[in-house]
Amino acid sequence: MTPLLLSRRPLSTASRLAAAVTVALAGIAGIAAAPLAQGAPSTRSAPASAVAWSGCYRWLGDNVPPGEPPIIYECATVPVPLDHDDPRGASVLISVVRIPASDRAHRIGSLFLNPGGPGGSGVDFALFAGPYLYTPELRARFDIVGFDPRGIARSTQLRCTGSPRQQGPWFVPLVWPESAAETDAWALSDAALQEDCDQRGGRILDHMSTADVARDLDLLRAAVGDEQLTYAGYSYGSYLGVTYANLFPSRVRALVVDGVLDPVAWSTGDPGQQVEPFSTRLRSDVGSRDTLAEFFRLCDEAGDGCPFAAPGGSSARYDALEARLRAHPVDLDGFAYDHRFLVGDTLGFLYSSPEWWTLADLLATLDELSAGGSASQRAAFEEKRRSVGSGHSGFPRYPGYEGFAAVACADSDNPTSVAAWSAAAADRALVSRFGPLWTWVSSVCNDWPGSQQDRFVGPWTARTANPVLVASTRFDPATPLHGAQRAAGLLPGSRLLTVEGWGHTTLFLSAAADAAVAAYLLDGTLPAVGARFSQDLDPLAPPAAADARGAGAAASASTLRATHLMSLRGAPYGR
Repeated sequence: MTPLLLSRRPLSTASRLAAAVTVALAGIAGIAAAPLAQGAPSTRSAPASAVAWSGCYRWLGDNVPPGEPPIIYECATVPVPLDHDDPRGASVLISVVRIPASDRAHRIGSLFLNPGGPGGSGVDFALFAGPYLYTPELRARFDIVGFDPRGIARSTQLRCTGSPRQQGPWFVPLVWPESAAETDAWALSDAALQEDCDQRGGRILDHMSTADVARDLDLLRAAVGDEQLTYAGYSYGSYLGVTYANLFPSRVRALVVDGVLDPVAWSTGDPGQQVEPFSTRLRSDVGSRDTLAEFFRLCDEAGDGCPFAAPGGSSARYDALEARLRAHPVDLDGFAYDHRFLVGDTLGFLYSSPEWWTLADLLATLDELSAGGSASQRAAFEEKRRSVGSGHSGFPRYPGYEGFAAVACADSDNPTSVAAWSAAAADRALVSRFGPLWTWVSSVCNDWPGSQQDRFVGPWTARTANPVLVASTRFDPATPLHGAQRAAGLLPGSRLLTVEGWGHTTLFLSAAADAAVAAYLLDGTLPAVGARFSQDLDPLAPPAAADARGAGAAASASTLRATHLMSLRGAPYGR
């Protein structure tokens, strides 16, 4: 998780985030989508390794980073044991892709990536964001390697149904349940997923923990010929990184975790927290609440520059809008857009502060509509929602949603009754309007059929061969700063880097922070103790102004953020 933790149910939020993948790809159309023709030249001149790389995609169009050679990607599959306790037994295949280092004479090794989820595709992340990561020198001296974890996407996949169409019973048209009838419907959807996975998941269902993936990662490290691991993990990928650091501390060369989950909260919780679902223990609702408060503050400061500004303040305007939608949902051709969809859509936008002007514009339109707007205002609101991927027709169909549940439930201790989720949601609703949403996303773990026998639950305090770099924004709506502070406090010798900004993970928000991370990955140079960097992007810049700001001639910084977040959001939750 770097959990979006957006519910699998919310039609508005979840479908908006799923569509963000498509929008992000369209925004950089042709970058890396073309399969490599047979016999096309390869840039490969790597040291001998156990991976049989072959050319698979080429970078298209005019978006090659300035001054850098054209990119030809190389793909492979690597077998790893299904059960690491039985290394000679059955195996599963891990799909990997790399961008070969362009300066082969000064190549350092491989930089492995995980974009989050659990359920995010590291292959997709490397394909679309890899060519822009951090600095040109870093890309010149490292092979950028993405992999799909076991059970996910192109790797041997956990499949609990024969087709996405058969996943219908897993979904209900709710962001979270409130009434007894809604809670019953929600519980039935969880039971359908649990039963399908129990009946059809196969042996891999019992070997989906993050510790299993960390052991795979160590085999991949050895397979590419690196003596120690160089890694960057975002959101849930931070938990994978911290797990690796504690399972294989002597093999850490440089390890970055960005948008950090509190590893204790994700796994077992502190004493007394065992009655809480893991998604409640993470306190993401506090991060979402505080980030939304920043949106209101910046909107008020912007005045006429923020479409949602109001004489009484944007926070009060939002409260009134939420109350109206609770009492009288807006009818969108038979779809009742209520206060829960408002909260879900808002959370989706909080992930990326360069989109906050669009959020303000959408809220202003909805505010007018909810106050008795005309048919033309309804049409305008629906069009704006469609333009950012929030269409409400149909249910979200996430191929591989079961991958999120299999990993998260294998990793974590949770209550065993649906009543515990109801109680936790009611309790957190007193703290944050986002509390019920973040609580209910993990309810499928109440009776998950997969095994937990191979998971790792700490201790989290191993001294690594080289220090870990921990990064976070000041206001992260999904993985609040306290998660990074907790991880940095647990890992001896680690260093915390903070971007004084807004959004989920620091990547592409601050050129200075990206350069500091690159310096660490290249030669181990840590930023100064207490290092803080400013965000480059104005959260409330209108879209035209944001697009005009460049991240070089290749792509705008806002597009890069969208490209990064597509991997986080493209997972069932995106955390």
